[in-house]
Order: sequence, then C-alpha cells, then structure tokens
Amino acid sequence: MPTDHGAAELRAAWDDLTAALNRARDAVDSEALHAPPPTERGLAEGYRYLLGFTFAAIERAFFEDPNFPYFRRAIQPVDKATIDNADALYLSAAIDGEQTYRIRGQVLAKAPRYIIFETHTAYAGDSGSLMELSPVHRMITGSLDSSELCIDDDGRFEIVVGPEPLPDTAGNYLSSRRVTDNGSGTAQYLIVRLLFHDWANEVCPDLHIEQIGQAGRHPAPIDAPGAASRMRRAGAIVENQMKFWNEFYDVILEAHGDRNGDGATFMPRNGLNAPARANLATGGGQNTNVYAGGVFDLEPDQSLLIETRVPVEPAYSGFHLSNLWGESLDYANHQSSLNGFQAEPDADGVVRYVVAASDPGVPNWLDTTGLQKGFLSFRWTYADDPEQLPEISVSTVPLAQLGEHLPATGRTVSAAERAEQIAIRQAHVQRRYRQY
Repeated sequence: MPTDHGAAELRAAWDDLTAALNRARDAVDSEALHAPPPTERGLAEGYRYLLGFTFAAIERAFFEDPNFPYFRRAIQPVDKATIDNADALYLSAAIDGEQTYRIRGQVLAKAPRYIIFETHTAYAGDSGSLMELSPVHRMITGSLDSSELCIDDDGRFEIVVGPEPLPDTAGNYLSSRRVTDNGSGTAQYLIVRLLFHDWANEVCPDLHIEQIGQAGRHPAPIDAPGAASRMRRAGAIVENQMKFWNEFYDVILEAHGDRNGDGATFMPRNGLNAPARANLATGGGQNTNVYAGGVFDLEPDQSLLIETRVPVEPAYSGFHLSNLWGESLDYANHQSSLNGFQAEPDADGVVRYVVAASDPGVPNWLDTTGLQKGFLSFRWTYADDPEQLPEISVSTVPLAQLGEHLPATGRTVSAAERAEQIAIRQAHVQRRYRQY
C-alpha cells in the first residue's frame, strides 16, 4: 500500500513547532506579553533566554520518559531562568507518580552544603498560565532534605519514591502522592537542588534513578506520530514558559512597575521585601527556603548598601543578582553572587553587601556586570521554621560616599585577591557543569 512514511505528519508538526517558536519570540519585545522595557542589552539577552528555553524543550520533549528516567540539568548556564540560584545545581527527572522508583547516590568527597529532593505534580511554567499558582494545579507531594537523608559510612544512600513505601523501605522515602484540603496530587517530576557553599572544595554526589522493574528493558523506538507529538510539545514548552514567566515577573512580582494600583510594587525598587517562607502564590520555589527579593535600578555612580542580620543560622544562605528575564548574572566570571561561606561579616556580626557596577574594593561586592536594572534575591534555608527571620535594611549610596557608611574596621580587597576569587568561581562552575 502506498505511504508517505509519515512525511506529511512530520512536516506539519515541524510547521506547528516553528509557529509556536515565533509566538514565543514575540514575548521578547511585546508589551502585551509583559516583556521588560526594551534596551539593547535586554533584547540581546531576551533572545538568548528564548533559545535557552528552546534548548531545554528539545531535551524535555524527546527524552523525558517516566518509564526510563534520568537526571537532567533543569537549569544550567546555557538555559538560565526563574531567577535561578547561582549556588544551585538544579536537576529534574520525569516520573509517573503511580509507579515506584529507586534513587541511588554516593557522596564521593566533600558534599554540597545542602541537598533537597522534591516531588512535584507539574513543571513550573509549563501551563503558560498564572492559574498554576494554585495548590489545585501545582503542589509538592513529598520532600526529603539533607537534615533527614540517611547516608551510610561509605557515603552511599538510597531513596524510594512512590505512592507508598515498599514493604522493605527503611529510612529514605519520598511520597509521589498527596491528599490535602485543596485536593489531591500525583507527582510527574522529581526535582533536586544541590546547593554549594565552598566552591573550591564541594563536589557533586553521584546520582542514579530507575523505575523499579524497568532495569535492563528499553523503550520503543520513535515513530512518525511520536516524533510529531514531541515536536509540538517542544513548541508548547517554549511558548508557555516565555508567556508564564514574563507575566509572573510583571504581574505578580511587579518588576516593571505597580500593576495592582496600590502605589507600591511587590518587588521594591532599590529595596527588598520582608523575608518570608516560600509561597506558591509568589512562585513557590524550594519549600525549605525563606526568600526576600527586590529590583535594583542604579546609575553607574550609585550603589546599594544592604545590611543583613540573621538571628538563626540557616542550613544555607545566598544572595544573587539576575537580569529582568530571571537569568542569574554570569556568576562564573563575575562576583554577582555571594553565599554564607563566601560573604564576610563585619566585627559587629552584620553582613554588609554592596551592589554596584564597579568594584569599590569591599569584600562583599556584588557586580551588576553593567546592568542598570535587575533582580535582587536572598535565600535562607531552614528545615524547620526559625524563631526569628532574617532582618534586612537597604539604602542607595553614591559610590564616592560609600566609605562613610561602612565600619572603619572594614578591610580592602586588592585587585589580585579579586582575581583569585574569580578564578575559584571559574574552576567550580566548570566542574559543576562539566560535559564529560
């Protein structure tokens, strides 16, 4: 019988894919699609951002398989997004929450400062709608972090992930099903965050995941209908991710101005909102985190002086800069982030950060890399609610007058020391994201 071997179906799917990418492209510069106010650098970064989602969508559409999962880099330097944490290695694996999985891991050397495994009912942003910021649409069904993880003397551990523990499950278990007053949810994704503090010495653990009963088997080969479906899914991922995060930053975070008419913005301009626990209504994030965020808007001769007091020591802390697309700045080649290991407290116990485009020679300088506007993001990790949350104060200070606002006991960082700090960052990021 004559056949086109699926050629027509594949060509139609390709046309649908490119149409979706063109609609996603409009989100780079369309005010109606909540794009940031345009600048030359912003538009250049916007196209890079769009291609980052395209890069990730190809892998997700063609290789995510809950029967044969693997840990993929959910965010990496080539596809940054979501105001990502510069200290984090983000991993994801597609799962079927009705099935049971086993994760095997081994800490080979000095472990990352903090590790957390979460099971999610949806992948953030995939819907393209802010309606997903409702527990009816997206929830975390289970969580297991460093404070609970049982590891043997050789650094090995196993985690069972499923709707219920196996009969012989002892210790590490992560539920893929949850029932709450708002409804029930079954996980479709396993999300892992590995947070680094000591960039010179901490090393990623080995991780492996398999669906129980699938070892040694193989998936069916791809066919024309399957490839067509995956192409359309890739286009939908890119279009929806661009749409969702643009609207989230503009409408929920009010990064580009007051949107609800209350005379203020949720993300303060040259300020930070009060530290608060992760909340789905404001984007969710790691469920053990306390967040504070804002937007910097600085002229070349200005700086932000941020003072933090943290009464209860967290398991992890970090302060990061991002552009208005939510891409963390180039933290390998610039000191655009500082964590609790890297930042230096002053003699009074206060940690003072300076955000500026040029180096003022203070230890806790965060480099805007020449951006006038971008996101400020603090994270503190607490397995349990702390008795007191961190306290923050922010002031805008002319760079020339910065010394008048800093303790006289503060030290100066030389150009050689700054270069050595950058060298450590460059080496760590290559290790974290190595391709071999």
